[in-house]
This record gives sequence, C-alpha cells and structure tokens, in this order.
Amino acid sequence: MLPADLFRFCPRCGAPRPADNAGAVPLRCDACGLVLFFNPTVAAAAWVFDAAGRTLLIRRDREPAKGKLAIPGGFVDPGETADAALRREIREEVGLEVEGVAYLTSFPNRYHYRDVTYPVLDLVFTARAVAPEAAQALDGVAGIEWRRPADVTADEVAFPSIAESLRLL
Repeated sequence: MLPADLFRFCPRCGAPRPADNAGAVPLRCDACGLVLFFNPTVAAAAWVFDAAGRTLLIRRDREPAKGKLAIPGGFVDPGETADAALRREIREEVGLEVEGVAYLTSFPNRYHYRDVTYPVLDLVFTARAVAPEAAQALDGVAGIEWRRPADVTADEVAFPSIAESLRLL
C-alpha cells in the first residue's frame, strides 16, 4: 500500500475522501480545499572506496532485503542536506569519515516497511574513506566487505537503485 492509499479521510477536516480521488496524488479535499502532496522520501548512499580501489559493502541486518549487500546510506532527515545525511549515515552504519564526495546518479526505488510501500528517490554518490581500516559493522549492519565493484553482481545487492548505480560505476 502506498502512503496516499492510507488516507480515507481528509487529515485537516475529517471529510471522507471521494471514491474517485482514492489513492490519487495529490489528495484534494472538496470540503476544506486542502491539497496534500505525497512526494518521495529522499535517501543518500555512497560507493565508498579505499586506496586500493575496493568499495565498502554492508550486509543488511534488517528487512527489507535482510542479508543482501548494500552501500552505506539512509534517509535524509527534514532540514538536512543530502551531503550531511550521507556523512551521518556512513558514520552511523560503518563508523567512517569520507572525503571527495561526488554525485553519481539518482534512481527511484520502493521501500516496503510495515505494510506500507514508500516511494524513495535514492541519491547515489562516490566517496573515499579517510581511514578505511576503521570500518566496522554498526547500526543495521550485519557485516562489512571490501570488494572490487567488478566482483559484485546485481543479484547480490539489496535494491534496484544499487544495481543500477553499480552498472554505472
């Protein structure tokens, strides 16, 4: 179920949502005039490299895609820049600082969590680890691996956005 499908009543005035507007984006309330958009959630992630050209992969410890490979990253908080979110998520997940952050691509994704499928826009970057030897599995990470991108296959990775960005590397 998409977030827009959850609203059967106007969140401002409580008027029933017209049947012909069910799940539509934006939600338009005829009773009070509210127009509510359901934009994608934004996430930032990076292919983090060491001096040998290997990239840091995390093994996901949680659903969705538990056990699959991913790259460090996560959701951008309100009021946070993509760069700040990226750096925060890398610190939280693997304990690293990065430099040389560069935009690679963006890709739409769907993130299924607790019976809701969230539309997500993944912003994917590349970066260099300042001290790669300090990498460790932290929040939501079952394990870490340093591998050459050419040695990673699309069927190993957690999300289509990661597979697409791997192809672009």
